[in-house]
Parts: sequence; structure tokens; C-alpha cells
Amino acid sequence: MDTFELLRPLIRKTESKIILFVCDGLGGLPMNGRTELETARKRAMDELANRSELGQLVPVIPGISPGSGPGHLGLFGYDPVRYPIGRGVLSALGVQFDIRPGDLAVRLNFATLDAEGKVSDRRAGRLPTEENQRILKALRTMRLPGAELFLETEKEYRAVLVLRAQGLSDALSDSDPQQTGVPPLPVRALRPEAEKSARLLQAFAEQAREALRGESRANGVLLRGTAVYQTLPTFEEVYGLDAAAIATYPMYRGLGRLVGMTVYPVEGSLEEEARELERVWNRHTFFFLHFKYTDSTGEDGDFAAKVKRIEEADRALPRLLALKPDVLAITGDHSTPSLLKSHSWHPIPLLIHSPYVRSKKVSGFGETECAAGTLGTLQSKDLMPLLLAHAGKLGKFGA
Repeated sequence: MDTFELLRPLIRKTESKIILFVCDGLGGLPMNGRTELETARKRAMDELANRSELGQLVPVIPGISPGSGPGHLGLFGYDPVRYPIGRGVLSALGVQFDIRPGDLAVRLNFATLDAEGKVSDRRAGRLPTEENQRILKALRTMRLPGAELFLETEKEYRAVLVLRAQGLSDALSDSDPQQTGVPPLPVRALRPEAEKSARLLQAFAEQAREALRGESRANGVLLRGTAVYQTLPTFEEVYGLDAAAIATYPMYRGLGRLVGMTVYPVEGSLEEEARELERVWNRHTFFFLHFKYTDSTGEDGDFAAKVKRIEEADRALPRLLALKPDVLAITGDHSTPSLLKSHSWHPIPLLIHSPYVRSKKVSGFGETECAAGTLGTLQSKDLMPLLLAHAGKLGKFGA
């Protein structure tokens, strides 16, 4: 029996409300003795930590550094090993593309290649979204024999490629080498049934490079996160929750859409996300609120900037508490230490606030206190049952 089968007969539909506040890439590593979270001046979080339970989450298993897709699916209670979802599908859903079962979706990064065809910038200088839209107009004229081709802007340097044909497979390698100074990798089939898909994507990459030859920054593409679209059980089916997703970035809207959440796109700051949460508060019983920039600053290796983004999240917290949620959880989908400039395997800080917590006096909300917290170390997929229990949404198991 899996967790979903166990939970379904225990679910109680109530009016209690849950906020899951995800500060993307929240966890860090010490630099000068403290992590970004421990360095930040965050009065609201630190005060709340003394009235809450602390712990830490492992997204997959110890030692595995997760992508954002597995990281979030784990938070939503979906075992990321059992429900592997590639980033391409999430991006397609996030831009509201009409993706269909069997479609192959790919995350596309515009990149800068040097005169020798080697990658000099994997993000094309974080290309503005407007430039992305202009370039895609030219690429949409491309044709691939044997497949329909769709291209949509995601944001900044990211776009979505969708192929529609019979017999597509996502058993493919990425063309993104994950480093500079080397050429893009060829797309290779990892199983025989993926040969057709590999040929199509490699042909696309070669045509795109030729079409972009005149561009100064975005003169190449890197393909990653290939995935064939399959539907998942929804939050309503599994948890009996009427769920909402509030996010600025398309991929995280896609994650919400994938599990049946009502998606509220916001363009702008966390303050605007909080305002949208207030506007729709009476419509739903579960709210996924996503804050991106704690992750991107970590990926840039900018410790001070990540600290400032955590302080920005702290300033939004009083508005969330003013709504009087029955349960509030603050955590991340993975750790992104500035020291590593990438996602890492380190556990993620977790705070759960409700009337039913076993709190203790702590110095604040940070990795050290969370590692010694009353919740202990949990797998991310075990978070949702805890939130449901704190919200009074689970009955007793057994006689």
C-alpha cells in the first residue's frame, strides 16, 4: 500500500487552511561561520521559530541533489522516484501550453557559444524575456520531418520545445554540458526506443544553431529535462484539498497545474504574491506560495544577495500570519548553497506552525537549529501528511 492509498480513507474535508511557503533553494552552507539563512536579519521568522516545530527535509535520499521538479513533487507528497517528471513538462504546463499525453517536452536554454562552438555562457547573459520572444519568432519557422514542433517563451533565457509525434521517448541525454569551455553535447538515446526522439532533437539543435548564427548572445541552444507528458493524481483526488498555486515563474505554475492546483500567475515581487494570496484567500483550503530568488542568488554564488532575498521573504511573513492560517510551513525544495553555486544534497530547513506543535526555545530559524529540531529529519514526501494532521484533516488509522 502506498501513502496515497493509506491517506484516502482517512481524509476529512474541513475549512481549515494551509500555507506552504516555499523559498526555493533555501538551505545553504556556512561561509564565515554561518549560512545565508543564519546570517539574515529575519525577526519574523526567528520569532515564529520559537512558537513552531523545526526539522529538516531530505528531498529524495541522502546524497542526492534534486532538480526543482523532484524537489517540489516531494513537498507535495509525490514520491519523486515513483513519479519522475522532467522539467520540460513542467515548463510546458507553466506557460499553459496545451500539452497532451505522449508529447515530448524539453527545457530549452539559450546560450552563448564562442568562435570554436564552445559554451561561454550557459544562460546567454540571462537574456531578457523580450529578446527571447523575438528570437523564438525566427525559430518557429523551422520544420522537423516526422513531428510537429512547438516553441514557447518561458522567461529570460529559458524556453519550451514540444514535439508531437507517435512513439516518442524521454530516455535521452541532455545537450547541456553543465559547464563552460566545452561544446554542447549531442543528444543521445539511452534506450533503443528513444532513437527517433534523439534524431529529432539533435536535428533541432543543429538547425537552431544555424538560425541563430547572427545573434551576439543567444547564438546556441542547450536542451535538458526531456519528458513525455503523463497525468498525475490531483490534490483533490489524493488529499481532498482545493489547492492554489501562486508563483511568478512559469515552471512553478506548471508544478501546481500538474497536480490540479488553480494557478494564479503573478508578475513581480513577493509583495505582489502576498497581495494575490490575500485576494484569493476565501477560495481555497491549501496555498502553495513560491519565492524563486533565494535559489537564483545561490546559483549565482552571491551569498550577500541570497541573504537579502531571505530578508525579503521575512518581510512578507507578517502578511501571511495576518490571514490566520491553521497551518503554515516554511521550507525549500532543495538547498542551493552560494558556496557551491548549484543545487546540493544538504537537508532543507523546515518550520511548521500550528496550535498543535511541540515548540522549544531556539536561537532562530536556521540550519543548525533545524538539524536539532523536534521534527527530526524527514523525507520531503512525508511533509503533506503532517500538514494535513496539523490542520485536522486526517482521521484515525485502524480501530
